Amino acid sequence: MNNKGKIYLIPTTLGESEPGSVIPANVVDIIERLQYFIVENIRTARRYIRKVSLNKNIDEITFFELNKHTDIKDVASYLNPCISGNSIGVISEAGNPGIADPGANIVKIAHQKKIDVIPLVGPSSILLALISSGMNGQNFAFNGYLPIKDNERIKKIQYLEKKSKSENQSQIFMETPFRNMKMLEAVLQTCRNNTLLCIATDITLQSEFIKTKTIAEWKKQKPQLNKRPTVFVLQA
Repeated sequence: MNNKGKIYLIPTTLGESEPGSVIPANVVDIIERLQYFIVENIRTARRYIRKVSLNKNIDEITFFELNKHTDIKDVASYLNPCISGNSIGVISEAGNPGIADPGANIVKIAHQKKIDVIPLVGPSSILLALISSGMNGQNFAFNGYLPIKDNERIKKIQYLEKKSKSENQSQIFMETPFRNMKMLEAVLQTCRNNTLLCIATDITLQSEFIKTKTIAEWKKQKPQLNKRPTVFVLQA
């Protein structure tokens, strides 16, 4: 008999949207039952929990922080409450844990320790961008963040465009919001005029902007993407 707790992968909003519009009620119910959370940022996680669960006593929660600064030697110990029979929630900074997110590390260890992993439904900017792009949803690749250096970024974009053409594969990538315009400029300068580009910005927010156009069309009128969370989808 397995008396271990479970790991719940808890979705969050993609920005300052109302949780009720994108977070299912059952997710809130689970948050209210949990006393242990593994989070990317404790301050952000506390604010999110307060927003979705008015009845939750934040001071009774135990948080474990998991991000790029966490010592990998400490990560496995975060699952000790699960071994003792308590379930744990994993919360990312935005969207679903485990995609372009350090939460994948704790999920991997959970499987090794035979702890059940329960994914919960919520907004994923990557999937929402893809399904609203009109591009190939049967063959696609998420490439995460592209290189920062100009020459390396251009080589990567050229590679993705060529791969998209040869394999009929949608290529999804993103950038840190304050570098969005540099990314857009690089794509417009590098790709062929008839290549399609979807720009999906502020997904689920009131300022949401999602458009698919050719590179030639985008060159005529570039959107303002500075400091706005954006996902790019490319198909040649």
